[in-house]
Amino acid sequence: MLQSGIYIKKLTSHRNEMKKSFLCLAFLLCLTGLQAKIYNIKDLGADTTGKNTCTQLINESIQKAAAEGGGTIYFPAGNYLTAAIHLESNITLDIESGAVLRFSDKFEEYLPFVKVRWEGVFMNSLSPLIYADGVENITIKGRGVIDGQGHAWWKESRQLIDEIRANGKTSGTNKLQQMWLDANKDIKVSPYYESTLERKFFRPPFIQFHESKNIVIEGITIINSPFWTINPIGCDDIIVHGVTINNPSKNPKGHNTDGINPESCRNVRISDCFISVGDDCITIKSGRDEDGRKYGRPCENITITNCIMLAGHGGVVIGSEMSGGVKKVAISNCVFNGTDAGIRLKSSRGRGGVVEEIRVDNIVMNDIQRNAFIFDLFYDKDSKEEPVSERTPAFRNIHISNVTGNDIKKVGYITGIKEMPISEISFSNINMVAEVGFTAKTAKNIQFHNVDLAVKKGASFAFDECTDIVLNNVRSKAPLAGQPIVELNNVTNGLINNCFQITPADVFCKEVNSQIIWGNNFLDNVKTVKIN
Repeated sequence: MLQSGIYIKKLTSHRNEMKKSFLCLAFLLCLTGLQAKIYNIKDLGADTTGKNTCTQLINESIQKAAAEGGGTIYFPAGNYLTAAIHLESNITLDIESGAVLRFSDKFEEYLPFVKVRWEGVFMNSLSPLIYADGVENITIKGRGVIDGQGHAWWKESRQLIDEIRANGKTSGTNKLQQMWLDANKDIKVSPYYESTLERKFFRPPFIQFHESKNIVIEGITIINSPFWTINPIGCDDIIVHGVTINNPSKNPKGHNTDGINPESCRNVRISDCFISVGDDCITIKSGRDEDGRKYGRPCENITITNCIMLAGHGGVVIGSEMSGGVKKVAISNCVFNGTDAGIRLKSSRGRGGVVEEIRVDNIVMNDIQRNAFIFDLFYDKDSKEEPVSERTPAFRNIHISNVTGNDIKKVGYITGIKEMPISEISFSNINMVAEVGFTAKTAKNIQFHNVDLAVKKGASFAFDECTDIVLNNVRSKAPLAGQPIVELNNVTNGLINNCFQITPADVFCKEVNSQIIWGNNFLDNVKTVKIN
């Protein structure tokens, strides 16, 4: 009887173990069934020599994967030729090492027109090379290369620009241009931008996503973009990590081939990227003029870190299309080597919008061709003073610290507008060697703390028509003979304090029609502290 009981217990235990094993197996099978499917483009019949297009195959695979809840479109090593790729939700493009995805340079292959934002203006135009609208959970990743083959686009664009500059209009209207006219009958822009619309042909951005969320672009190399390279519009939760972008800056120059341009986006993280392009490396935007204000979405919550920028008009730029506003931006741990400008903020009357809450820290600049820092509200030099309104742009609450620069053309400048002076700008722990120093005009509440500017021409610090200026521990390690280190013209409520000019100098400060408070300074190494 006892043995029978023991046998029954063992049998029951065995059955329980079998039941657990069966449940585990069923669970694993269920998980396997839930995993996103991988669509190997090569196995599906794509030409890997790059001679025949696989546009239809790629987009059909995306549609099939999307219908099944999502999946990965996988490109193993090989050469692939395609035109526009349109992504859906839960889709990953995986471009493997050794894979090169080349995009056709036949303009007609980017029909039909789709909604795009082009230089801050919404229009219907040729499809971006990789496009999405209103989707979520999309990824472009891998160690492969995507090539926009932009040369034909640049040539066509340059020809139209040159025609308009010479004649005020294009020499004729081809099929694509007439299609653009028919598709954009209600488009309205400011008068100064009408000559741009005269082109009637607009190169597509490489990657443009509209009002989408949870986006990852990681690891890939992007070359020869027809126009702006990575350009999300009105998107949320974006990661761009470890991406290399290389668009030629000369011979021939890929004009307007910006690197990474988030527009009206929020929660954007850009990190560990290498960028060399024919225009700005990274630009934060939010729309142009009335069109941007009507859309009404600022670009906000942006971090840019651990990036290297080589050729380009600017390292990190805000504007000039910033009519929806830009705020809460942190830029750190970057190197700008060979760009025209380092940090550049630009706008003009008519834009409107506010740029504020900006932090820049731990930056190294070298071989800057023009200005290390630019804060310019007078980008349109022909604009006239007007009453403050929604058309009036503003730069404020911007702070820059821990920057080293060498071989700089000019340290930089601030140029405000009379109805809206640039305000609340600070520079801390800055050390630069440049040909020309820093100038500020029409600004208020500008502060320099522990800043050393060595220049070859003119003053290191020059202010004109400014108020509330603080110069705290400013100096030059290479003062010029007979040249004041600081020049103040029509400055009110200024403070010079805690300055110790270590290197002997002839003149420290020149004041003209200015109201300056002198605090505790240590200027025994200066022959003449102040001249009027």
